[in-house]
Amino acid sequence: MEYRGKVWVFGDDVDTDAIIPARYLNTSDPGELAAHCMEDADPAFMVKMQPGDMLAAGKNFGCGSSREHAPIAIKAAGISCVIAASFARIFYRNAINIGLPILESPEASKALQEGQEVQVDLKAGTITNLSTGEVFQATPFPDFMRQLMDAGGLIPYVQQKVAGQKG
Repeated sequence: MEYRGKVWVFGDDVDTDAIIPARYLNTSDPGELAAHCMEDADPAFMVKMQPGDMLAAGKNFGCGSSREHAPIAIKAAGISCVIAASFARIFYRNAINIGLPILESPEASKALQEGQEVQVDLKAGTITNLSTGEVFQATPFPDFMRQLMDAGGLIPYVQQKVAGQKG
């Protein structure tokens, strides 16, 4: 699967409270969560970003609490992919479970600048900065994990598998 969009850059240690502030955790509605995505990190983020855009960040993206609300807010906001130097372990797993494509690439994380156009090839694990021509390699996901993300997450993946066994 390939994604293309403008990149929005954040720094190191972006925690789940910056991604979706705790004051909005009284709902699990993806649309409501999306409306407040990255609000404490950049109050104007949801006004500026467009569906299909991407996030780039430094190390330890998604640290903090283990809530699923953070990757749900990002995905529901229309962010197509998150690129970071590294991810907090629980955020990483939660993102995959809900079908949010994420890629670890310290090199891309350092080089990408806000507003640049980026293309991601999830199968190859490549990140192409279309503004500069630079290509970065991330560790590609195994087929199973890509299928999970392509299906939209763990639950849709299992539903497809169960439906396929019935037919």
